[in-house]
Amino acid sequence: MGSGRTVAVFGAYGHTGRFVVAELRARGFVPLLCGRDADKLRALAASCPGLDIRPASVDDPASLDRALAGTAAVVNCAGPFAVTAAGVIEAALRAGIPYVDVAAEIEANLDTFTRFADRARAAGTVVVPAMAFFGGLGDLLVTAAMGDWTAADEAHIAYGLSGWHPTPGTRAAGTVSRQRRDGRRVRFSRGRLEYRDDAPPAVRWPFPEPMGTRAVIGEFSMADIVTVPSHLAVPEVCTYMTVEAAGELAAPATPAPTAVDDSGRSAQTFVVDAVVRSGGVRRRAVASGQDIYAVSAPLAVEAVDRVLTGRTRTVGVASAGAIFDAPDFLRALSGHVSVDLRP
Repeated sequence: MGSGRTVAVFGAYGHTGRFVVAELRARGFVPLLCGRDADKLRALAASCPGLDIRPASVDDPASLDRALAGTAAVVNCAGPFAVTAAGVIEAALRAGIPYVDVAAEIEANLDTFTRFADRARAAGTVVVPAMAFFGGLGDLLVTAAMGDWTAADEAHIAYGLSGWHPTPGTRAAGTVSRQRRDGRRVRFSRGRLEYRDDAPPAVRWPFPEPMGTRAVIGEFSMADIVTVPSHLAVPEVCTYMTVEAAGELAAPATPAPTAVDDSGRSAQTFVVDAVVRSGGVRRRAVASGQDIYAVSAPLAVEAVDRVLTGRTRTVGVASAGAIFDAPDFLRALSGHVSVDLRP
């Protein structure tokens, strides 16, 4: 396994990658800047004195091997993950180091569980997909809400976004996902993924105050429908998105995020409301914060830190809720996310 505090960031110059680089530095790690565009790597390095660059491409496995040599872990921030995840995971397995990504693509995350579970377990290493706002945070909230339950009838995760200005990476990933689904939508019901041609339901969700009840799109499926069922016995997992945010995501003219502070965060705010039900009993966990892209960085970096310090529950491919102590992990995010675990 790689030694020291050097962590490779593949796709370091991307929108989320830059947040991850900054968070790693703030936490005392040494980011190694990786990606296929050498010019963008050099430009990023010029703004981050002392950091090394190693250009690499998933089309060139040898370049990935050179990029990961001597590192302690790798964080993959380069989407679409349907294109990059497998190649970077293969390189991490060859290097014998942990892999973390911020993938929100449902099929790409499913591929990671399907293709690499046995190999990662046999190698005794860790692969944590979707360690980001979508997939990771929702999974941690559901797992924390479950508490001592070993199973539940339903899990619902409602996303209350003040708006959604998607990055170019988000748009590219969405295009790949739509192509893989032949334009259909997907949901997790009766213990399996279902692909459907009908319109998603329009409902209202009672977010905690001050947001209150809002119109949402039901079965607006995100990576949570892969991460949660990967380790929890919940046959119905449904995610919801506020109508306004979904509309901005769908509109081709919606601009990319604009920074409003020195950290690069946008003005976007969010509330994530996770509710689990077993029989007639419901449990809830709520998180709120600013900028869904920026908050993916502390999620991913906290995961890296816990893996490297042995604060994990398993090896192989595992979601956030499976491999980490969910309530403790959420408490560790207190500087970035406000969390309320409530009945």
